[in-house]
Amino acid sequence: MKRGEMARLLDHSVLKPEATQDDVRAGIEIVRGWPGGYYCVQPCWVSLAAGELAGTPVGVISVVGFPHGCDRGEVKARAAAMAVAEGAAEIDMVLNFGLLRSGRAAEAGRDAGAVVRAVAGTPVKVILETAVLTPEEIALACRLCVDAGAAFVKTSTGFHPAGGATVEAVRLMRETVGPSVGVKASGGIRSLADAMRMIEAGANRIGTSASAAILAALEE
Repeated sequence: MKRGEMARLLDHSVLKPEATQDDVRAGIEIVRGWPGGYYCVQPCWVSLAAGELAGTPVGVISVVGFPHGCDRGEVKARAAAMAVAEGAAEIDMVLNFGLLRSGRAAEAGRDAGAVVRAVAGTPVKVILETAVLTPEEIALACRLCVDAGAAFVKTSTGFHPAGGATVEAVRLMRETVGPSVGVKASGGIRSLADAMRMIEAGANRIGTSASAAILAALEE
């Protein structure tokens, strides 16, 4: 794989709550010269990132309900709509996995559907936080997301102490959603080898804060 091909698969992320405006601008400089791909930021930075990246092939992603997924569905939907109005090209929302694990899967699915409807036409990725779910719960969550109209299912926020993306979770997610829904691996992916393992398992997007190191390991 060439550097430009990998860049198109990357969602470069600056999501730490302590990240400053200078940190966000540093992320913008990393992605500015890419031939595609995305830059994922907190909602308060969407307008800045979208303005700075206007006219480039790099899109901006906003997270919603991040990182815990516990906001009410209507709050997530409103936050997503606001982010799109400010320039977000995609939304990464966190599923209410506490509801899912409580046997209230239908309610968790309705949250996802509310966000999809609020930003109709804008791709929505649903973060499952797979490290805290059983394989059966991962598969159920994937089916809920497909039924809700999500464009992608995503492994992790990268902020849960239980861990991030694993090859096993990515493979199960791909097997469950089939070829028509995207799978994003995110959380703990810091090297080219990490990224390639996830791609080989079925991921077609990679979320990482280590984009520069990953791309530096590839040829032009």
